Amino acid sequence: MVKSVVKRSGETEPFIREKICVSCLKAGAPVDLARKIATDIEAEPTESLESLTIRLRVLERLAKEKADYKDHWEMYDRAVKHRT
Repeated sequence: MVKSVVKRSGETEPFIREKICVSCLKAGAPVDLARKIATDIEAEPTESLESLTIRLRVLERLAKEKADYKDHWEMYDRAVKHRT
């Protein structure tokens, strides 16, 4: 079970499943899908995950459900977080 996240900066913080849920909701995903994605990632058999790995797994799941969800997430990343 994932207990911590290794951020881009190298810092480690506790895994907070609500962060994944909120991000999925902002991308337009329904609540039940957001919770399922967060639960599935939290259940992975590892102590920690890199934030980039989490991001890629979430995007993969969103795209599988509906391409618009992934597109909305990426637009938010570019506009607000200045990521590519």
